Amino acid sequence: MSDTDRLGVVRDAFDRRAATYDESVMHRELAACVADFAELVGVRDVLDIATGTGLVLRALRARAADLRLTGVDISPGMLDVARQHLPRATWVEADVAALPVPDCSADLITCVTALHAIPDTRAALTEWRRVLRADGRAVTATFAEERPRVARVHRNPYPSDHEPFGSAQRLTEVAAATGFRVTRTMTWADTDDALLVAEWAPAQ
Repeated sequence: MSDTDRLGVVRDAFDRRAATYDESVMHRELAACVADFAELVGVRDVLDIATGTGLVLRALRARAADLRLTGVDISPGMLDVARQHLPRATWVEADVAALPVPDCSADLITCVTALHAIPDTRAALTEWRRVLRADGRAVTATFAEERPRVARVHRNPYPSDHEPFGSAQRLTEVAAATGFRVTRTMTWADTDDALLVAEWAPAQ
């Protein structure tokens, strides 16, 4: 499957989930955890990658009402839901490996439960480096290897690869290969899933 075809499958899959996505307690609670984990001192502009229905941006807005929020996603259905909840935010339908966003325009990038589904992760992370300001940070949440979620992963209609992001060591290796360093991590878990929440900084 080509990257273009894979993006189409991902887009269609999330379009179908858009109306009920927010019913997931896991997604709502994880978004709140990521927002609490993110360091917001000095942060003005936030870019949420694969934003879905904008749960992370909603949680961040609850912490700091003056943030300038932008969400990017391949799914127009998801963005329609996001727009209803945060009409003043900026919503962009785009491939996250080719962001239509200016250089050095974000203080904070967030990306939650999405890295495994991005066809060209290296290109996406290269875009993060371009978009982040020099003192900017990124925060990711990726499924941890302790709970591989085999049954749920197999239901996905698109190819996905959790392995590079399933442990702090592997995440550090991915970060180093793309000009980042992982500065801190935590594990979030519920009864079904465990996720690695991590802060990334541009390597000096």
